[in-house]
Amino acid sequence: MSDVEPIVFIVDDDHAVAGAIKRLLDSVGRRGQIFRTAQEFLDSPLRHGPGCLILDVRLPGPSGLDLQRELLRTRTTIPIIFITGHGDVPMSVQAMKAGAVEFFTKPFGDHQLLDAVQQALDQDRVVRAQNAEREELRKRFESLTPREMAVMRLVVAGLLNKQIASRLGISEITVKVRRSRMMKKLKAKSPIELAHMAERLAIGGVSVVAVGGTELNRSAVTEEQTLPLPPPRRPRQ
Repeated sequence: MSDVEPIVFIVDDDHAVAGAIKRLLDSVGRRGQIFRTAQEFLDSPLRHGPGCLILDVRLPGPSGLDLQRELLRTRTTIPIIFITGHGDVPMSVQAMKAGAVEFFTKPFGDHQLLDAVQQALDQDRVVRAQNAEREELRKRFESLTPREMAVMRLVVAGLLNKQIASRLGISEITVKVRRSRMMKKLKAKSPIELAHMAERLAIGGVSVVAVGGTELNRSAVTEEQTLPLPPPRRPRQ
């Protein structure tokens, strides 16, 4: 991912402004790509790559704010820098509340824009790294068998091996074997680290029993189906 050159997408139907921004980006070694409408940008496969968006508020067809709402709706995390020749306070507040990096009124300074672009690209890089890390973590959880998942849930809840064995109706030796395999697959060094992993996957409503947006064979976990889990608490070392 880090080897892919980020693109600064410029969505502005004003040829003079869009061209001037692209020349400014070229002068500092940044790759720019111009689009005239929001739909033209949405139709481009390039938008899924690393980069940021310099977006005019007023466009033919859907406005810049409409595009921002569409990107939010589709959970597209590309950072946005708004530019406008007709900005007002309510408009800028709306854009910033929705996550815009900056809101400039034309004319604006070159250094202001370049600083905002750098900030946006830094933000995009961090978010992409976090998403990649979370996806890798999700894949590890998906590699667990239903029985390993059952043990993991009880470890995260803070139960000791003896308590887990009693809860699942299996031997303590079996718990130790499954726990060891589970920790090795997840690359977790301690119950606390395991709990942190589970918490990170809970971001966005994804739980450790619904990895990737679908339930992870909960019906197959027959050993714990009829047994309610205890309330979560800090795992013991």
